[in-house]
Amino acid sequence: MKLNYFQSGFNYSQDGPGNRLVYHLQGCNMRCPWCSNPEGIDIDGKASATEITALVNYAQSCIAMFFGGGGVTLTGGEPTVQYEAIAAFLTSLKAAGINTAVETNGTHPSLPELFDVIDHLMIDFKHPDDAIHRELTGIGNAQIKRNIEAASEQGKPIVVRLLLLEGHNTAHLQDYLDYFTRLDTSRISFEFLRYHEYGRDKWKEYIFSPAFVPDETLQKFIHGFEQAGLKIVKT
Repeated sequence: MKLNYFQSGFNYSQDGPGNRLVYHLQGCNMRCPWCSNPEGIDIDGKASATEITALVNYAQSCIAMFFGGGGVTLTGGEPTVQYEAIAAFLTSLKAAGINTAVETNGTHPSLPELFDVIDHLMIDFKHPDDAIHRELTGIGNAQIKRNIEAASEQGKPIVVRLLLLEGHNTAHLQDYLDYFTRLDTSRISFEFLRYHEYGRDKWKEYIFSPAFVPDETLQKFIHGFEQAGLKIVKT
């Protein structure tokens, strides 16, 4: 079995704890027009198809580099587009004693089946309203909510990453709070990511209107979540 990825390399503390070997996997089921890695959207795009055994062997050779609680991170694209392959890869990494992390949009219905082989799970949540989420990304948020709720019910530690887009979701703070305060969030942390245009030059045509978030809006979200007893993390 092979894994298709379009980029790999080491990154410290940005894609999970410690120094991590990060694989950007090919293919995504969302169509976010602000995506910073549009080259990873098309499942048939340019990618390096590598046998999982070879990837595990390479990760084992890098163990000395996994300082600070580091390990291997799978991001995208969207890792769960290659669900069977990442399940095999993560299982092999865990068997080798290597720390694992996954950054996902949370849309795969079988994501909870991978909880036992993911040490650090990060799930994106772009809007609490299903219709607006579908308008922004091409996919609704019902399955994402089910997976977040499954993590909550099973006591799986997760980081929910909230992308703030001025004019698209920043007026919906209360909607976010209404949803998350209904859950057991004792093992859920929240990270705010502000809109940026790091991927603009990768697009043939960048059609998304700038949605930069001012400091006061970010602080309003941080304050609102903290007042509701929700834990904020920063990377």
